[in-house]
Amino acid sequence: MPDRGTDRSEPALVPELLVADLDRSLAFWCELCGFTVRYARPEERFAYLQSGTAHVMLEQAGVGRNWVTGALERPLGRGVNLQIGVPDATAIAERLVGAGMPLFMDPETKWYRVGDEEAGVTQFLVQDPDGYLLRFQTPLGRRR
Repeated sequence: MPDRGTDRSEPALVPELLVADLDRSLAFWCELCGFTVRYARPEERFAYLQSGTAHVMLEQAGVGRNWVTGALERPLGRGVNLQIGVPDATAIAERLVGAGMPLFMDPETKWYRVGDEEAGVTQFLVQDPDGYLLRFQTPLGRRR
């Protein structure tokens, strides 16, 4: 595997999320949210996912090497939301709602101050099957 510290084609930060049921998580992340499995270790119940330049690892709790620092109580990832840039956040939100997944926050257009400019996004939030909070957003450009 390339050295993530020096190889700029690989992300330097890839979150690894412990999940209760890898199959259920893969259905959510891949079928509904558009990620693909880059590689997997089924015997360890592990999968490395990618969508564009967004990368995430999923590992089923209780199988393989789990580094757990405290009780795994739902919702997992409390206090963290993972921002994921996508070409069409609205389409993903519609697919999730169509599959019966409730959104944590409905799609919105939001402009954030970045220095002397504002960066616009269309975004929404959803919790994955284990409660991790995901913020999908599509850039709208910048304005002064």
